[in-house]
Amino acid sequence: MELNGAKILFTIHTNIPVLGDFKISQTLVMTWIVMALLSGLAFWLGHNLQLENVSKRQAVAELVVERLEQFVHDNMGYHFNQYIPLVGAIFALSVGCNLISVLGFWSPTADLNTELAWAVVVFILITYHKIKASGILGYLRGYLDPIFLMAPINVISELATPVSMACRHFGNILSGTVISTLLYWALASLSHVVFGALPGILSQLQLFQIGIPAFTGLYFDWFGGCIQAFIFCTLTTIFIKQAAGED
Repeated sequence: MELNGAKILFTIHTNIPVLGDFKISQTLVMTWIVMALLSGLAFWLGHNLQLENVSKRQAVAELVVERLEQFVHDNMGYHFNQYIPLVGAIFALSVGCNLISVLGFWSPTADLNTELAWAVVVFILITYHKIKASGILGYLRGYLDPIFLMAPINVISELATPVSMACRHFGNILSGTVISTLLYWALASLSHVVFGALPGILSQLQLFQIGIPAFTGLYFDWFGGCIQAFIFCTLTTIFIKQAAGED
């Protein structure tokens, strides 16, 4: 039994100092595939909209937009409508990257780099709103609060926000993958113990590996994946609202 990270599919030699070569990994390829699928789905749902004689497709699209707007308004208020597309994109990408593993493909969310990229974007927005609310001097002065000796602790606390967001999402997805793998391995061992003494091809039966892993995959890939996407988006909206000084 092995648990490996994303494979490097090929390398583009750039000879760029410091940055080095550009490595194309499973994570990068599958992320672009998921984004392409989501873009196609969004185009299909959103094209040829009408004011009258609304189709079921348009009704679904409107329902998704209404729920997304309600989610952002409930968490951030009505002054942050510009972040509705961002929150929707993160949620859809997170769910899509989780569910792609159901088809047997590598899940980009099983790579910490994916969650870190999302968290960095959120961290930049948080910093932007803090500077906008307090000014650059006020923002820097905040690191000295309540006394200048607290500056290192405040810096660590600030950087802990994106790290904790990324690790929380990644850790939960990874734990589901590990548990599913361990269960599959245990069921394979159980099948060998139960059927191993039978003659011929009967000793190769793997009955215990049929069905049971599907239920655990349904929970970790579908339910657990959607919950983690929801939590990440909730934290995104709350942190940005707090950074902007909104009550």
